[in-house]
Amino acid sequence: MSKGVGGWETDCSIALRASFRIILNGEPVAIETIGQAYRFITREFQSLHHDAKAALEAAAENAMPSVRAINALRTLFVRAKLL
Repeated sequence: MSKGVGGWETDCSIALRASFRIILNGEPVAIETIGQAYRFITREFQSLHHDAKAALEAAAENAMPSVRAINALRTLFVRAKLL
């Protein structure tokens, strides 16, 4: 798997164990895969996304850390007041 912009992070279709449904700018957004989450946090929350990004990268390599990725996403969304 290649890393970087347009690499495995953005294309990863591994499902998260929990999906997120948030409203952003009045529009519903579904976050259901590692790739969707990675794209969303790198575009929308660059200053808050470091922990979530690292957890998603680990989950994309090995599904075992997916719980950590979900917790990191939940924390990110709470801090951004989206959940």
